[in-house]
Amino acid sequence: MLPLKLIYDERYDLNLGAHVFPSQKYRLVYERLLQEGIASQEDFLKPMPARDEDILRVHSQDYLYKLKTGSLTRAEVMRMEVPYSTELIEACWLAAGGSILSARRAFEEGFSANLGGGFHHAYPDHGEGFCVIHDVAVAIRKMQADGAIERAMVVDTDVHQGNGTAAIFGGDETVFTMSIHQEHNYPYPKPPSTVDVNLPDGMGDADYLAILEKYLHRSFEEFSPQLLFYVAGADPYGEDQLGGLALTMEGLARRDALVMGYAQRNQVPTAVTLAGGYARKLDDTVSIHVNTIKAAIQAAQRHNVRPVSPSP
Repeated sequence: MLPLKLIYDERYDLNLGAHVFPSQKYRLVYERLLQEGIASQEDFLKPMPARDEDILRVHSQDYLYKLKTGSLTRAEVMRMEVPYSTELIEACWLAAGGSILSARRAFEEGFSANLGGGFHHAYPDHGEGFCVIHDVAVAIRKMQADGAIERAMVVDTDVHQGNGTAAIFGGDETVFTMSIHQEHNYPYPKPPSTVDVNLPDGMGDADYLAILEKYLHRSFEEFSPQLLFYVAGADPYGEDQLGGLALTMEGLARRDALVMGYAQRNQVPTAVTLAGGYARKLDDTVSIHVNTIKAAIQAAQRHNVRPVSPSP
């Protein structure tokens, strides 16, 4: 049995059909983990869909109503960039429930990983960039509302800036947001995160890892989180169709180890979500995500993170 729980449901597939976002990747990651003996069935937990009351901790009542009733305007659906369907809504509520469950298990056991989620472009009142519900924000707000934590950090390594994350937590001193991304890429404009690391086009492994480490060090010096959400994007990969960085699979694996190493050393429970990933070969995206899960397993094996209780 693994030293952490993996969260997955077969309904994570967003039912997008022929689309640049390969939503079947969730099933393929799950199957690869089983086929290669990295995980067994007993290592997986199925999430419950997030409750509407928890979605409303982040999203507006009007937006939730439109999603649940299929009454989005054509312009709103176009802005999401994914076709509306009942399967889409089911998947998004499940992904949010999965990130809540992952946060809880991480807080109890040190590490956990949600094979879905990481929908960091979703705003309180609209979806965009393939993102409908901001599962990470929902999970953080739920953990805060339950009194489990006061302070959280989001480290986002997707090639695209986490604009929804920045907008939701802007001005909130209880949540530290760090986004390391390609500067000349979607989204436009980019609302300010606590820390934005804007990278030039074509950056490779060595420079990327050096810059990431510098900003991780600085971020953990400035802020002491009780929970870390690691949004592990597969799209800084050099063969990604929607990215313009040049990281290799080895470099991405080193990135994952670096982030989780900082979590270990700072005794911060860590929930991982698998974000982004549009490689020309779908198998490459799956491999990158599987490597992220392997890094989380290795981190959990090396260190027993003990949760930090909220200050009185």
